[in-house]
Formats: sequence, structure tokens, C-alpha cells
Amino acid sequence: MSPFNLETCARPNILALEPYRCARDDYKDDGTNVLLDANENAYGPPLPPSITGVIQPQPGLGPVIDLPGLNRYPDPHQVPLKQLLCNLRQTHAHTQKKLTPANLFVGVGSDEAIDALIRAFCRPGQDKILVCPPTYGMYSVSAQVNDVSLVKIPLLPGPDFQLDVPAILSALSSPEASSIKLAYFCSPGNPTGSLLSKSSIASILAHPTWNGVVVVDEAYIDFAPDSASLAEWVAEFPNLVVMQTLSKAFGLAGIRLGAAFTSPEIARLLNALKAPYNVNNITSAIAEYALSPAGLEVMRANKAALLEQRDRLLKEMPQIPGVGRLMGGTESNFLLYEMLNKDGRPDNTVALAVYEGLAETKGVVVRFRGKEHGCLGCLRITVGTEEEMSRFLGAIRKQLEQVRGVGAQSDEENKEKAASAIVA
Repeated sequence: MSPFNLETCARPNILALEPYRCARDDYKDDGTNVLLDANENAYGPPLPPSITGVIQPQPGLGPVIDLPGLNRYPDPHQVPLKQLLCNLRQTHAHTQKKLTPANLFVGVGSDEAIDALIRAFCRPGQDKILVCPPTYGMYSVSAQVNDVSLVKIPLLPGPDFQLDVPAILSALSSPEASSIKLAYFCSPGNPTGSLLSKSSIASILAHPTWNGVVVVDEAYIDFAPDSASLAEWVAEFPNLVVMQTLSKAFGLAGIRLGAAFTSPEIARLLNALKAPYNVNNITSAIAEYALSPAGLEVMRANKAALLEQRDRLLKEMPQIPGVGRLMGGTESNFLLYEMLNKDGRPDNTVALAVYEGLAETKGVVVRFRGKEHGCLGCLRITVGTEEEMSRFLGAIRKQLEQVRGVGAQSDEENKEKAASAIVA
């Protein structure tokens, strides 16, 4: 039986929080009502007179966006959107139990859920969260904003970057364990791209005494093998939260839509403390279309194209002089590679010079990750289109030659060898 007790884990003031309510929680608008409850502007938004109805790219195709209706507040509960997210993740690969909208919190990207969890469970100046570097930086940013300390248990050394389960279990059994309220795990990892093993997550969830919440950040899960998501596992574990986003595989970073799958009890807390209308009308309309059969078909086609280019990078990057090991996994839309000096060692000076040179002289922007734990000399490269990858591969080859100072020398050596061969 799980030792998790929401009543003693969450902050008392959040447990006692009564969520904001509006009149439309009690009286739903059927489209015929006169709405005089929310102090909205009945004349609508200041849009051109030509915009008199909904916007749809083609009749019957694409999201329906009601621009004139933007004078009305959005649905504070987003039940249709939540149901579509449940449909997406209900694979029955991990449980036969069913996900429902009661298992969902939706917000402004995954970052809102990261922050909301800390505010719900961690007392400022007293409690801690556990993180496993190298990992996504917003966990520590949100912790600092909320005056919450970090317990750092580094991932096992690359290139695999898996959880150090014995060290994590030890930390959750230590005298300070009662103040560790949340453990954040990124899977696939950022910047590692490694999918964490299900057995490792299970071992932590099975801790016999720790009263805390396991948070698995699955922002990149759609680039991993099918059924890799543990979202439906929240039906089995009362202290599991699985975060996801439409920013990556769905290509919708601009609408800022994230979700947290969890138990109905934790979801109720998160929904109680959120701003009342945190997901706007345009975001929900686009998200609902993206999660429809037509939207999913496009997403999967785009994902297949990205995976093809990911495989291309895996094949061609090792052929470029100065590119070292692939660090981490291949279950994401990016790859993490070492940049080597002339001695064949990963080198931050080289990596930083390549990063800066690519951006400043070749118009190609990647990410320098060399200061992250275990990522010495590493650049993180997002997988793009075929044209973008062709430009990147040519640019990084030239930039490494310039930075390492070996390209010209190699050319001279080749010329001398060729001349000697002719003489001979």
C-alpha cells in the first residue's frame, strides 16, 4: 500500500482552498442566454468590420476560431479538450483502468504545471524538490521563485543518462526526506534525449515510506516508441503526475498548451489554485483540432519526416571530423553531441566557439550545453526539415574546421601526398 497521504503532503492552505467560481459554473450558456454576469463587453472586440463570423482555413477543415466571440471568457474547465487528451493517451499498455477529464490539469505550457505543483506542495523556505541533472532548467527556476530548495541526484554518466535509483531511494529515505515533496524526472530527458526506464520510475513509486509526488515530464514523449507514455499510469498511483505539452511533436509551441495527468485528488488541487481562465479560446480551439483524427494524421506525418531527418543526423554526424560521441538517447527531436579538440577530447572552448560561429557567421542556431552536468563539450541540435539539416551539416563541418584549425592543414597534407604520388 502506498504511503502517500495527500492531506499531510500538500500545503494546508491549498487543501483548504475554495476554487474561484463564476455564474456559468452553475448556469451553462446554451447560446441563447443574455449574459450579464461577467462584466464582459457585449459589443465585442475591436476587429475590422469584415470579420463578422468564425475563421476556418477551409470549410470543414481546420480549427474553428470565433474571433468575434473573444469578448466572452473561455471555458474555465476545458472538459472537451481534456477528453481528447485522455483519448490520445489511453493505450492500455500500462493499465486497464480508464483516464477521465478528472485526471487532467491543463495550463500555459508544462511550465504552469511545474510551478503549480511546487506552490501546491512546497512550503516556502522549508520544503525541497529533487531533480536529476542534467535536466530541464525550469524545475530549478520555479523552485527558486517559490523559495524552495533543491536536492540534486545526478543522472548516471552518459551516454545513457539513466536514473541513479539507489541514490534517489537513499535520499528519499534520509532524515531530510520528509521535506522533499516533489521529485522531477524528465523522460525523454532534456538535454539528454534518453527515455527513462519504466522500472526505475516504478522503483521510486514503490518507496515504502516517502510521502511525496513523482513528476514525470514527457514533453518529448511522442518522439519515443509507441506506448512509451506513462500518462495512463496515474490511474494506478495516487502520487504520480505525468506532464505533457503540444509544443513539440504537435508543433504548437505558439499556443502554449500543456497538461498534467494525475489522480483526481491532485488534479482538483491544481485546478483550484490556477487562474480561472488560464487557457484562452484560440488555444483551446486549435488544440482540440490538433487532437482530432485529422490533426493527429498531420502530426504523425510531420513526426515521421522529423524522425527520418533524425536518422540522417545519426548517420552523418559521426562522419564529420571533430564530432565526438552521441551523448544520451535518440528518443526525442534533438541529439546531443560532443565537440572535440585536436587531441580528440570533448572541449567546452571548442563547443562554445562552434556554437557562436554557427549563429554569427552561418545563420544556424543550436544550443550550447557544455555547462550542464555530464555534458562537457556538448551541443544540442534540434532536428529540422531536410533543407535545414543539409544547411546545418555543411555549416558545422566548416565551422569545426575553422575552430579546430585542422582543415587547412589536412588539405596541405593531402596536396603533398598527392604530389608525392605523382612523382613516384
